Amino acid sequence: MKDLLDYIVKNLVSKPESILIEETSQNGEVSLLLTVDPTDMGLIIGKGGQTIRAIRKLLTVRAIAENVRVNLQLNEPQETSQTVKNTDVST
Repeated sequence: MKDLLDYIVKNLVSKPESILIEETSQNGEVSLLLTVDPTDMGLIIGKGGQTIRAIRKLLTVRAIAENVRVNLQLNEPQETSQTVKNTDVST
């Protein structure tokens, strides 16, 4: 799952060297934490969230093929602190 997300994100951002993806698996659920450079955050989210929704759909297709659930978290920097926005992708 991590390899698919890495491939997609590297082709979207302007600073692919700053991509960090943490993957954990347990009980049939794969959790992915995506961190990108703050200047690339808009490219990942897209206009009205279209890009992140498309990424979720692609991960869902892969999850169905692997018979697992996927939880994608986007590490979204704020003005003074970082928070994690939960974007649950379930099959």
